[in-house]
Amino acid sequence: MGNQITRRRFLQSAAAASAIYSIFPSAVLGANEKVNLACIGIGNQGATIAKALHATGMANIVALCDVDMSSKHTAQLEAMFPNVPKFKNFEKMFDKMSGQIDAVSVGTPDHSHFPICMRAMAGGKHVYVEKPLAHTFREVELLIAAEKKYGVSCQMGNQGHSGNNFFQFKSWFDAGIIKDVTHVDAYMNRPRRWHSWGLLDSYKPQPIPETLDWDKWLTTAQYRPYNQKLHPGNWRSWYEFGNGAFGDWGPHTLDTVHRFLRLGLPETVQAVKLIGRKKNIFPNGSTIKFDFPARGKAMPAMDITWYDGTDNLPPRPEVLDERRRMGICGKIIYSKDLIFKGGTHSDTLRIVPETKMRAMAKDLPKITGRHSSHHKNFLLAAKGLEKTRSSFEVAGPLTQVFLLGVIAQRLGGKFTFDRKTKQITNNKIANQLLTGPPPRKAWQQYYKL
Repeated sequence: MGNQITRRRFLQSAAAASAIYSIFPSAVLGANEKVNLACIGIGNQGATIAKALHATGMANIVALCDVDMSSKHTAQLEAMFPNVPKFKNFEKMFDKMSGQIDAVSVGTPDHSHFPICMRAMAGGKHVYVEKPLAHTFREVELLIAAEKKYGVSCQMGNQGHSGNNFFQFKSWFDAGIIKDVTHVDAYMNRPRRWHSWGLLDSYKPQPIPETLDWDKWLTTAQYRPYNQKLHPGNWRSWYEFGNGAFGDWGPHTLDTVHRFLRLGLPETVQAVKLIGRKKNIFPNGSTIKFDFPARGKAMPAMDITWYDGTDNLPPRPEVLDERRRMGICGKIIYSKDLIFKGGTHSDTLRIVPETKMRAMAKDLPKITGRHSSHHKNFLLAAKGLEKTRSSFEVAGPLTQVFLLGVIAQRLGGKFTFDRKTKQITNNKIANQLLTGPPPRKAWQQYYKL
């Protein structure tokens, strides 16, 4: 790991970035100037992010970085930008090109989001990172603090947070249509990669592909031998590297509920049901319940029950029209007076039954005006022209809710969470998982602000 920056150099670059951005907060680019973007993680979803940012016409791709460069899954983006410098090591990329980079996109496995984002922010770079924000509760805390310290614009890739669902929910909440919510059922019942693995809970070492820098893929995680059940794509199945269905679909389904109902963090988290439970791999299905306290006098205490698995849907609302399906992803919002049914990502809400929706139609606010897409919103924020809608300050607590749910999936049982101290008070092992295992020595520098 001789190419790692030293602790002293990291702090020096962080201090310099902090000083610069306290004088010039984000708005350092001209209104018509493109954002110089480095893309870190350019296969699969990482490639989708890079192409979407490029398609806005506001980004100039100046560097590509992937630990498996020149492989099948990076080929498409490499072909799109044949003359752009390419790296396998994000630290070497920053060491060589930091002065040419305004912003980065991070489309890597969950466990590697944190060090990449910390290095980028310390160097004054704006950051777009795919959800979930990070792999542990503690990492999210540090990312929120770093966003504030370094004064950069950050966006978690929660695309629906810039879509019609966001603007509809906000307008209905502001108008008092959505109020007095007491319970939400949320669900994601699509098959997951690990569902077909049967009783598999470990793997045997396989030869590392010639194109892959396996040590850099592991980043902060303790060394594990390579296996195709980890890379490419399968990492999401393992507690050590991913956050399962929660991290994948939770942000897309519950982002507006969490934000506009000002939920913050729960008081209790309970694994109501675990199907096909294993030690190292996520269960084939789970039902997890979160209890949230009242938020002032206007918003009563409420709970959310999450369902995942291919045959684990929540109860069907009695008022839901027989012709309307529950769908495989979505949410049911129960308030004292109304029931709302919604989907995921940008899907808008419907009041159920449909007769009620039609009766209230004239009183429902309409979505008006043109709004920037999630990717364009990030680039406009990097230019100082907008504020990111899914900043780390907003996306961080949302991510932490799901990370608490992952702990319940992993250990089972019911946990009490102290919202002030941000500690699990009734289970020592669960509380330790808020921080997770210590990073390898060479990566510890990123955990100190």
